[in-house]
Amino acid sequence: MTAIKHALQRDIFTPNDERLLSIVNVCKAGKKKKNCFLCATVTTERPVQVRVVKVKKSDKGDFYKRQTAWELRDLAEVDAKDASKENPEFDLHFEKVYRWVASSTAEKNSFISCIWKLNQRYLRKKVEFVNVSSQLLEESVPSGESQSVAGGDEDALDDYQELNAREEQDIEGMMEVCEYAISNAEAFAEKLSKELQVLDGANIHSIMASEKQVNILMQLLDEALSEVDTIEGKMSSYEEMLQSVKEQMDQISQSNRLIQISNTNNGKLLDEIQFLVNYMDLSKGHIRALQEGDLSSSKGIEACINASEALLQCMNVALRPGHEKLMSVKQQQHLFTELRDTFSRRLTNHLNNVFVHQGHGQSSVLSQHMAELTLPKHSPLHRDLLHYAKLMEWLKNTQREKYEGLSRTYVDYMTRLYEREIKDFFEVAKIKMAGTAKEGKGNKFGLHGSSGKLTGSTSSLNKLAVQGSSSRRSQSSSLLDMGNMSASDLDVADGTKFDKIFEQVLSELEPLCLAEQDFISKFFKLQQHPTLAQGEVEESDGVVPSRQTPPGEYRHISSTEKDMVRLMMNKVFQSIETELNSLITLGDKIDTFHSLYMLVKMSHHVWTAENVDSASYLSTTLGNVLVTVKRNFDKCISGQIRQMEEVKISKKSKVGILPFVAGFEEFAELAETIFRNAERRGDLDKAYVKLIRAVFMNVEKVANESQKTPRDVVMMENFHHIFSTLSHLKISCLETERREAKHKYTDHLQSYVINSLGQPLEKLNHFFEGVEARVAQGVREDEVSYQLAFNKQELRKVIKEYPGKEVKKGLDNLYKKVDKHLCEEESLLQVVWHSMQDEFIRQYKHFEGLIGRCYPGSGITMEFTIGDMLEYFSSIAQSH
Repeated sequence: MTAIKHALQRDIFTPNDERLLSIVNVCKAGKKKKNCFLCATVTTERPVQVRVVKVKKSDKGDFYKRQTAWELRDLAEVDAKDASKENPEFDLHFEKVYRWVASSTAEKNSFISCIWKLNQRYLRKKVEFVNVSSQLLEESVPSGESQSVAGGDEDALDDYQELNAREEQDIEGMMEVCEYAISNAEAFAEKLSKELQVLDGANIHSIMASEKQVNILMQLLDEALSEVDTIEGKMSSYEEMLQSVKEQMDQISQSNRLIQISNTNNGKLLDEIQFLVNYMDLSKGHIRALQEGDLSSSKGIEACINASEALLQCMNVALRPGHEKLMSVKQQQHLFTELRDTFSRRLTNHLNNVFVHQGHGQSSVLSQHMAELTLPKHSPLHRDLLHYAKLMEWLKNTQREKYEGLSRTYVDYMTRLYEREIKDFFEVAKIKMAGTAKEGKGNKFGLHGSSGKLTGSTSSLNKLAVQGSSSRRSQSSSLLDMGNMSASDLDVADGTKFDKIFEQVLSELEPLCLAEQDFISKFFKLQQHPTLAQGEVEESDGVVPSRQTPPGEYRHISSTEKDMVRLMMNKVFQSIETELNSLITLGDKIDTFHSLYMLVKMSHHVWTAENVDSASYLSTTLGNVLVTVKRNFDKCISGQIRQMEEVKISKKSKVGILPFVAGFEEFAELAETIFRNAERRGDLDKAYVKLIRAVFMNVEKVANESQKTPRDVVMMENFHHIFSTLSHLKISCLETERREAKHKYTDHLQSYVINSLGQPLEKLNHFFEGVEARVAQGVREDEVSYQLAFNKQELRKVIKEYPGKEVKKGLDNLYKKVDKHLCEEESLLQVVWHSMQDEFIRQYKHFEGLIGRCYPGSGITMEFTIGDMLEYFSSIAQSH
């Protein structure tokens, strides 16, 4: 253990300026035997710090490392477990309890003894020792030579004092005087003893000589004490004399203090009275305005506003403790309550009358707007009612029930008024739409009545639209029908009129809704702060749920003021969304292509409304209607595709340009006109892709089914038409389809030309095909002429069958056949004829080449030349 102690001192504690006093080999109780050492150390520098350090042997070598250190002042208790028996277990109570088992009881007792000594010396017995033998603690008391190693070391550390520089110089000087000090220490010590005795004698003589001076000093002290007694006597007499003066001054001070308290109380009372007079006094003019003020004139309203604000200020004044017990305060509060109730009752009755009169007064205005597609303006009513806005805010802050009752009354009357106006407005719009359809489609709708009035309900109008459209399945909406009509037959002006009517409807609704929402926010003061703390909005809170929203959902609506505005708007304009959907349905029945106009216009108005206020009633409602319009637009596109798939062609006549191909051109031209600068261009682009793919697929389907017209002609003509259309319109999203249409057109043109040219020189074609077959089988070209079926005589015989006259005749018949195959709309005859000329010349040169290679030196040539062919093609084209 001694070797370990020296090693720990050298390796761990000496570098940290610490001294190791005691060590014990321990392991944790109840765990695997992982040994470590607990060390008691002190620092070599002052102030001395005492620590208990846990040292553990490193896993990677034989050296020790410092693991944990605790300050001894943090040690609360040392528990030795058993004071009477030998037990190696003990506990140290720091911030938590550490349980240890020592390797031997002796090491444990030595360590606890050292801790006890350090506690006695540095901590003034702060640490509590439990279950420790008193004998062990008594043995630990340092006495002479029996001190422990740790105690001895510590005492030696305290007894040792280092010499200062002066003491070192004196000792060196003395040793220099006594040269024999080192050689003869006894003589040196004896000399020092004699000199010490001489100094002691001199000190005694000096003390005896100063005794006389001490006696003189004592005499002077006695005299001073007598003088002090005399002064104390005088001070006592003075104190008795001043006692009476003190009593009088105390009385004066008490009197002054009472006067000051009285003045303070009077000042405070005056402040309280002034406070009550200033803040709880309502002028007679204000009282008169609240009781009798004229609510129909601007001056009277202004006076009532000022009086109500003054009353609210008086009622909301923060009274100080005790004010409410004063009789005058109670009387004023009672007066204020009566004035509040009286004025709120007068205000509520007056505004109720205004709402009722407005609801009846607007009836006369409705007839003026019947003939025109306009909505009555309510700005005069809003302007008049906004004079009462501050009074509504006062009512909201003072009489919430009456405020909510007024809001219910306003909503009820305005709902009936707007429902009547909007219904009549949409009736006029539907009449104008039906009139547009009648003009554009030749009495497609049978409307009755005169002077711009529509007899019958909206449902009857819808029935008329259905009946008119049932006679011919949406004439203008079908791509097939559009293909059968010329551009003049497609009445674009009809769509423009519908567009203007629909735009007029939205333009009239938009300012109406925005103005009403702005008025409700300002009049009912709902634009700034939350008005309710509850999480529910019930029907009794001023707004009855609209028909579109089930009553149960209102309990979940957030009770902010924006929600209140939206709820009121939903109630007031509950018929707008229904009427708009009805109008859209009618427009779609008249012509499904009207969905294009409606999609553009509705998208623009939704975009405008969202830029103004994305959470407004108008934005939400138009957004809902836009979904319906988009659904109708998608349905329109799907209908066109379905009609393409159902198309049937005549077996007796040539096909020509298919109806849905021409119809796509008309649709694209119309759509590009409508969607110019539109916000929802992406919807049209998606529709374009769907339609053009359906057109491509169904062109090939019809071409495969065609019996009268060759497949290549159907494909060539229709894809040429599609290519021309896409090139003209320059639709960016269909650029791939435009290139594909061109490719298909070119391929089928070439295929048709090659197949057609096999007929004028049929035998010659078959002959040279046989020649090429022999060459392909491995026969050398110059040996083909030795084949029996392809010798020179056979070649001359075939060539003689095609003199120039016969070739021209065959080409003329070919021209007539091509003319029968092609339609006049595309004007492709000359293009095809020119392609055939080029192909015929190519074949001629090919035949000439085969003759030169396979029949060299035979002198065989065709009966006609390239110049003759060019003249044949030119003359045939000019003759027709």
